[in-house]
Parts: sequence; C-alpha cells; structure tokens
Amino acid sequence: MDGTMLLGVEGIKKTILYGGTAEMPRFITGTKLCDDDRTVIDDSKVAGVPMEVVIGNMFKLEIWETLLTSMRIGEVAEFWCDVTHTGLYPLVAKSLRRIAEGKDPVDWHIHSCGMANMFAYHTLGYDDLDQLQKEPQPLYFVLELVKVQQPSEYDRESWALNDEERLKAVPLLHGQGNKLYKLGRYQDATNKYKEAIVCIKNIQHKEKAWEAPWLKLEKMGNMLTLNYCQCLLRMEEYYEVIEHTSDIINQHPGEMKAFYVRGKAHIEVWNEAEARADFERVLDLDPGMKKAVKKDLGVLNMRMEEKNEEDKVKYKGMF
Repeated sequence: MDGTMLLGVEGIKKTILYGGTAEMPRFITGTKLCDDDRTVIDDSKVAGVPMEVVIGNMFKLEIWETLLTSMRIGEVAEFWCDVTHTGLYPLVAKSLRRIAEGKDPVDWHIHSCGMANMFAYHTLGYDDLDQLQKEPQPLYFVLELVKVQQPSEYDRESWALNDEERLKAVPLLHGQGNKLYKLGRYQDATNKYKEAIVCIKNIQHKEKAWEAPWLKLEKMGNMLTLNYCQCLLRMEEYYEVIEHTSDIINQHPGEMKAFYVRGKAHIEVWNEAEARADFERVLDLDPGMKKAVKKDLGVLNMRMEEKNEEDKVKYKGMF
C-alpha cells in the first residue's frame, strides 16, 4: 500500500492499493462492510459489468464523484466513508444491481399497483440491502478508475439521460418501435416502447399530478403503452393486455383505443360479455369505428362457436 490520506472531505479516508507503477495485486472492486471480515456486499467484477458513473446524473452516490476525481487512470484505491456519505447506498446499490442483471434500474412498471408500490417502500428486494437500510453504517469502497470518457464518446441508455435528453429520445424510440412492429419483430418493438415509457415516467413523477405538463406526459405514455399492448396481442399475451388497458381505462374512461385493444384481448380468451361491452363503448366514443368493430364482432362470434364445439367434445359422455 502507498499509505492512507484524507481527501479534505470530512468522513473519508483514502488508501491507494495500486498506482499503476508496480505489479497489479489481487483486489476486489466493489463495496465492503466495516466488519472484521470486510464482508463484500457488491462486486462489479463478479457481476461482470463495470460500474459506470455519469457525472451530474442519477444512480450513484454523490460522494463517488469526489472519490473518482482524486484518482488517476489505472489507479486502485480503497475509501473508508462514514454514514454521512453512505446512507443512500442501499437505494443506489439496488439500481446498480438491476443494471447488472439487465433490468431497468428505476424499476418502473408499465402499470402501477398501489399495494405493490406500498410494499416497495418496505423492501428493496435484497436482504442485505434491507438490513443496511435499516442500520446504516460506514462502508469501504474499492475503486479502480479504468477510463474517463466524454459524453459524446459513448452511447448512454435511457436511465443515464437527463430530462431534456429523455424527451428528445421518446419520439426516436417510438419510431424505432413502430418500424420493428411493421417488421414483425414484436419483442424488439416492446423493448423500444418500454424504454420510451421509462423516459416519460422518469420525467412525469417530478410533475404535479393532473396539471397540464403531467397530463401531456400521461397522454404520451398511454399512447406508447397501447402500442406496447398491440405487440403483446401479437405475442398472445392476452391477460397482460387486459391488465394494462384496464389501468388506462380506470384513469381515463374516455380512452377509446384502450377499450378497443382490451376488447380484442377479451375475444382471444373467450370473454364474450366483456368483449361486447368494450366494443359497445368503442362505438359510443367513436361511431367511426363501426366497420372495424363489426369485423371484430364477427371474429368473436367465430371464436365462441369454436369454443362451444370444443366444450361439446370435451364434456361428451360425462353426464
């Protein structure tokens, strides 16, 4: 070791483990508890995904910017940080773990369940992080500065964008999703639509509900969610379509397309009464949909006839 130093910030001590001039030692890049065993709770090398810190953006501890600016490229250092700097670590770690798992770090769902959101306030989904959130403590951060890049030198995912960049990304992602849908690449299209929805939700939660800026974003999000549902119809995920469209209808009972898409999903799972009710509502909201609804009712009649025949065969001889 090259010795321990203070960074001029209260509650931090730095120990240089490797400065790029000697043989590289074995080390762990990640986070450790301040117990006798220096228990490792996060390790980006094991995860196989290097931790990226975007200066001025989310999904990091603010103190990490200070730590990294004290390092040279190729340097490995251990930082002891007291609880004034580590209190938010469990929340940040949850996001970083989700990124490493290939999931969206903010864990936005296409729809929101009130009970699920209430439960989410009490657990982070990881036992060790729940414990650390309950009992905050000092931590060791072992960092290796691999490289430094300018914003123009790498492609950032939607979660790493600022709000202005997210708004600009939404129509691009929407257009990409539409092209993929037309090509029959429905799974790829859902990924684009979902990424656009995440961009919108990240901005929308900062606005006051039901005021003009919030409503504008809500309308954009609903349109994308319905496109997402169109893909799900093609992928035969009918019950998920019913769930997402019902969420929209509960909030916006005048959203004609949501009734129409839900009606088509009801057809495929033989919910005859529900399908007819949805198509009736479609015509109330937009009489111009009469031709399309007539065609879908024909499909519904055919599906129900098929089901009735299947039921006759299935139950024949049982009574």
